[in-house]
Amino acid sequence: MLKKLFSHTLIYGLAPQMVKVAQLLALPIITPFLSPQDYGVFGLITAVVGAISVLSTLGLNIVLANSFTRSPQQYKWLWRQVYGFLNIWNYIYAVLLAIIVFFFIPVEAKDNTIAILLLNVIPVILFAPSTAIGNLYYQLKQKPFQIAFRSVLIGILTVILNVYFIKYLKMGYMGWFWANAIAQLFYQFSYFIPLNYQIGIKPIYNFKRKTLIKQLKICLPTIPHYYSNYLLTSFDKVIMKFLGVPVTAIGKYNAAQVPGNLLASATYAANQALSPLLLHAYKTNDKVTEKKLNFIVTITFLALTSVLCLFLKELLPLIIKSKGLEDIYPIALVIIMAYNYRPMYVAANNRLFYVEKTKALLKVTTTAAAISILMNLIFIYLFGSMAAAVTLYISFMYMGYSGFFIKEFKESGGTNHHPLYWLGITVLLTLFVYYAVEFDLIFKVGIAAMLLLAGLVGIYLCYKKYENSNN
Repeated sequence: MLKKLFSHTLIYGLAPQMVKVAQLLALPIITPFLSPQDYGVFGLITAVVGAISVLSTLGLNIVLANSFTRSPQQYKWLWRQVYGFLNIWNYIYAVLLAIIVFFFIPVEAKDNTIAILLLNVIPVILFAPSTAIGNLYYQLKQKPFQIAFRSVLIGILTVILNVYFIKYLKMGYMGWFWANAIAQLFYQFSYFIPLNYQIGIKPIYNFKRKTLIKQLKICLPTIPHYYSNYLLTSFDKVIMKFLGVPVTAIGKYNAAQVPGNLLASATYAANQALSPLLLHAYKTNDKVTEKKLNFIVTITFLALTSVLCLFLKELLPLIIKSKGLEDIYPIALVIIMAYNYRPMYVAANNRLFYVEKTKALLKVTTTAAAISILMNLIFIYLFGSMAAAVTLYISFMYMGYSGFFIKEFKESGGTNHHPLYWLGITVLLTLFVYYAVEFDLIFKVGIAAMLLLAGLVGIYLCYKKYENSNN
């Protein structure tokens, strides 16, 4: 079982990393042909689409997963009904998507309004439910290669199309829309064929309404939890548009998020690898191993992100070569350091999942989202894009550490991970690298060496301390 867990988490983790590496290599090729306005238009529309995407499945994936687990011989009957319902719902969702996107298309992109709407709506209408259901099927059947193979193939196709449309056809932000739409259609079609003709899950349109209404009552309350992540990471660009921030300024902020987004995928991969180990520690009540695992991951991320941020001023111009984006590294630095919330977030929330206190997660995620919205509405108007980055940092820190202090975590017998200690170190390191990024290169090389050495020593001491505790 453990061998299967490790191999599956490795596959799930490597697939997005391969795509991210390809994206990283493509950035110096396409960014000379992109302006802050291009980043602004694409970032704004993508944020709006993300705001509505949480409604695409109405949370019904929870019902599908439960039926698969509880009725392994009969689950297809319910799956086919949900499939048929989602196919019908998708037309309503597509109309809603088109109307909302229409009102957010900035003046700078009005000439391409029809194209933008069609490229965002057509993939939704055609095969979108097939993707959600097919992906979940392979996940529950423990066939990660089916998912990873598609992710890598379509991810690389997207990168190639981006280079073609942006560099060679010089289409600017429209190159992103065309590349994403084409790749998305291929991705969805790759699930449609096996789902309908090999697995035998075809939609039933004469579904039982009482059954679907019952399932929706279960699933709809989960939408706020899933929506919180969007409100934290993307809704700030919608607020910028609402406050009248110029599209070029939104573009700068969107470009500054690129390194953070790449790092985010690494944190999620680490989460996938760490989660099964933590679950085993919970099962055996092995609090020593639990703390050792979490502290080692936390130290590793703090050391690596701090070193990366030290050299952002030199590295970003090598990756993002668009004119007008030379000064985005302070914003990018704050966003990158914000992702150090993740190890502690996993430590607290995995415990709550294990003891089935999932409703308690709403206290963490929705409060963090509310903090983000309120601070962005107040401070973006006063301080611009940097306010959005600082707000993201504060919201992430709250989401990462507040779980340790809620009643449900304490009642579950949760391990003391010394959250205030690690929060203090994270904030101090962030402040340090924010100012140290301006130091001379030679001086920064010496600082980086000391940070890496401190990280290695910290990992070694942590390992020895808790290893001895086990003995």
